[in-house]
Amino acid sequence: MRSLLASLLREAGMLLRRRSCSGPLLLLGVAVCLFYQTLMVARNRLRSGPQQPAGDVRSRRPTEEVLMEKTRRFISTLEALQREAQVQVRSESPPRRRRVVVLTGRHSSSDTEVQLYQRVLQQLDYQVQISRYAETSSSLRLNTGVGGWSLLLCLSSAERSCLRRISFSLLQLHQTVNLLPELMEAFSDAGAGLCHFLARSYLTGSELPMRPDSCGSTNQKLQVPQEVVDSDSPVEAPPPALVAMVNVYVLVTSVNPLISFMHAISVVMTNQEQRGRALKLSDFLLQQLGPNTSHDALGQVKRVIGEVLQAALSTNQKKETLNRCVLCYQLMTFTLQFSGSVTPVVVQVDVDLNVSSLSDDTFDRQITTDLILEDTLHFLLSSHTHLSSETQTEGRQYGGCRGTLGVCLTEEEFLLLLQFQQQIKTPSAFHLLYPSLSSTSSSSSSSSSSSPPPPLSVSDLLISIVQFYELQRNQSLGTDEAENPTNQESALSTSQDEGSCVDPHLRQIYTDPPLTLTPPFNPTLKEYRAEVTFDTVTVRIRPEPVSSACRVHLDEHGGPRMANYPVGLGNSRISILVTDDAETEPVVMTIYTVHVYRESRPSLPMFGDHVTCSFLQDCGLKVEPSRSCGLQPFIKSTSPPVTCSSGHQPGRWVVPCLSCSDNRTCDWREVAWQPDGCYHPLVERPLLQDCMTDRKVMFIGDSTNRGMMYYLMERVNSSLEDWGKAHDLLLYRNLNGGRSQVSYSYYPQFWMEKSHRPTFRQALLQVIHRSQPLVNSNMTVLVVGGVQWLNTDHLRTVREVLNRESLSDILVVVKSLGMGFHLPVDGIRSLSLKEIQQLYRKNSDIITTAKHHGYEVIDTFSITMGRYKEFLQGRCACHFHEVEKVESSGLSENTTSSTNRSRSTKTALSSYSAELNTLQEAWPKASSYHVRGPVNQVYSEILLSRLCPKTRN
Repeated sequence: MRSLLASLLREAGMLLRRRSCSGPLLLLGVAVCLFYQTLMVARNRLRSGPQQPAGDVRSRRPTEEVLMEKTRRFISTLEALQREAQVQVRSESPPRRRRVVVLTGRHSSSDTEVQLYQRVLQQLDYQVQISRYAETSSSLRLNTGVGGWSLLLCLSSAERSCLRRISFSLLQLHQTVNLLPELMEAFSDAGAGLCHFLARSYLTGSELPMRPDSCGSTNQKLQVPQEVVDSDSPVEAPPPALVAMVNVYVLVTSVNPLISFMHAISVVMTNQEQRGRALKLSDFLLQQLGPNTSHDALGQVKRVIGEVLQAALSTNQKKETLNRCVLCYQLMTFTLQFSGSVTPVVVQVDVDLNVSSLSDDTFDRQITTDLILEDTLHFLLSSHTHLSSETQTEGRQYGGCRGTLGVCLTEEEFLLLLQFQQQIKTPSAFHLLYPSLSSTSSSSSSSSSSSPPPPLSVSDLLISIVQFYELQRNQSLGTDEAENPTNQESALSTSQDEGSCVDPHLRQIYTDPPLTLTPPFNPTLKEYRAEVTFDTVTVRIRPEPVSSACRVHLDEHGGPRMANYPVGLGNSRISILVTDDAETEPVVMTIYTVHVYRESRPSLPMFGDHVTCSFLQDCGLKVEPSRSCGLQPFIKSTSPPVTCSSGHQPGRWVVPCLSCSDNRTCDWREVAWQPDGCYHPLVERPLLQDCMTDRKVMFIGDSTNRGMMYYLMERVNSSLEDWGKAHDLLLYRNLNGGRSQVSYSYYPQFWMEKSHRPTFRQALLQVIHRSQPLVNSNMTVLVVGGVQWLNTDHLRTVREVLNRESLSDILVVVKSLGMGFHLPVDGIRSLSLKEIQQLYRKNSDIITTAKHHGYEVIDTFSITMGRYKEFLQGRCACHFHEVEKVESSGLSENTTSSTNRSRSTKTALSSYSAELNTLQEAWPKASSYHVRGPVNQVYSEILLSRLCPKTRN
């Protein structure tokens, strides 16, 4: 738009210098002249309105038709000039792209507001340059900051930098800044919240529909009034009581003459709601007041804001400069209070967007902000996206026009008219706020009828453009009365109304913490990748569709639209389904996928001297409040190492570090489990195979128990060739060359209704019967346990069933409880710190009971407690293993890395030291699977050492 107008004005100046009024420019001069005469007739008719019979249709209708026709010619001439300038621009070779500078201030590149500016401006064919502040931008350092760019966007934390650096009086006509210094000064705080324009004005707060302290910090709590005050309403016909606080978002595009628009979306707070809601203001007023009164209330909103803006800017008119910024704009927030009357009062004015009353937890603040900002960019820039020239014009005067009755328009005024005409005719989310037809009529009628009409002004031309489109709209609707003085109907496009999902795309993907998506988000791209640090264990995500008729579900058809996701180490995948729910059966229209990679704990390789540190628990989750947390110096025992006599020997994690006071100096690849006063030996594969010959191992439990089973199979069989996330009964007879057998029964089957779930006794009997024949000795092994379902009653059931089945002498190994369900994840239970501490005590009871029955115990709770952040995939955050497919090409690299990482102490069980033998023999297979997960590996190796105690050195 700016480039178009500048091109237009350059041509206009050249034509005028030639004293030639041929072509569209001559038409414009004639149009303005005729238009002036028509406006004078219309203005005189307004003054003499009472003297003319109201029913004289014959004298009224022709004037209205003449006004309509003359205005149409005037607008047609403007558009002809615009088209001519566009043709000239298209013929430029090579075409030049307009440059925009976005100053982000403290906003990060992953902020959705920054991403929105980049995406929309690139779509509008702008060349985008991102900088923090004006002082650091290469485009703003020279020429007082006004050279080489078309658009400057200063985000809230960079506004002061812009005002310091940019000389607004030197801006060229095609340049736009999203700030209006006059407004910022007028509504600044002069002290105690007093608006600056009131402090230097003869006006007082009581003469305006606003509180004098409306320019104070928004940190002050604005309270929605609790009691209805209706004294201002007529006694004979009181309006319905309306008690609310409303944030109205106003776009000011010119200060002299004043031009402003109001976004259809407002944020409404009532005394029945704790949080604000973003909705169309017209819908809210209609719901609260009904059709007639709501129309009056909306008119009062526009009148009140218009009066305050006029009063604020009237104090700045004497400070005008010849070269003002014609295309600059300002987005503002007016907070209005309704206290029982349809006439609101302004209680807060912000010179930027204020959405603080919306919930931040549900991303409503970001969504509403982005919606308004995107609408603003399209409203101001879309009408001229095809232009790319940046013409330099120096305020040449459009003068003379050979007898145009004194009508003289400067280049700035041409620019303003063309911009306004484009904005008025384009349907958008913005409604015209000022100039308003009602205020113009009242001011005209109040002036003396005997006084000569004042000269035609730009404001008169603006009003005529508004009247033209209003009359055009009224004629198309077949009525003389319109609710809105423009053809702009709604905040959202018709495709976004309720109905079918015709545009199944996302507007944005909102996350907390903000994810840096690769590639940057674009509604047309369906697959993204992102990386998060080790300490990021959850991501809250809410995708927002372009159309409100479309629904968004996460992961599945019936999934939520917003959820907290646990992010396990390595790769996680989030599927976003955009569906059309208009039919009985929802239809998936589009699927977006976000792959999230979570980094491992940062590790510093040890090449020289180091100290050994130990830890029991993380300070972020103190399960045992009476014991230390975090890294502590490890004092190694001087006694000769001995093997542990049980799998639940208390212990701690040890790791080499440069300093125990900083976990960033540790080599976390070498972290190992160290039992107190003993060690768990590694069982070499040949000894393990010999130990497992003719043995049958039964597993009963959940997926954590299944992870131990697959680890055992891979270690014994040298490979894992069969794998699945089974939730039923499994039987493997080909283990160890057919000399060993493993079976598995999933328990509990939580997805079934309670009345249909197999009991623990039934599941245990099932796996026993399927594994027959069994011998009543330690050649038969039962491994029972899971995350958190196991209790002492289950152990009594094991004893009863084994006695009844004549299997009382088999080896029973109890896998105790483990960490999990400690994150606030939607759709599943989430344990508080107190509940986790209770779980620790329950785990101690299980160990005591198991020992009483003579069972072996693997204390997985103590092992997982200190490394609870190192979970892998799964919503429960309880999985410390993952099965991955391994191709033979990965042999050399991975084997080498495992060898390099296996230099742990002899008495500690390294997370990696047992991997080497398995990988070396498993990976030469054409295609096999590998159980990864260092924490699962540690307690699985303890299981192997308890199954084969005679293989110890």
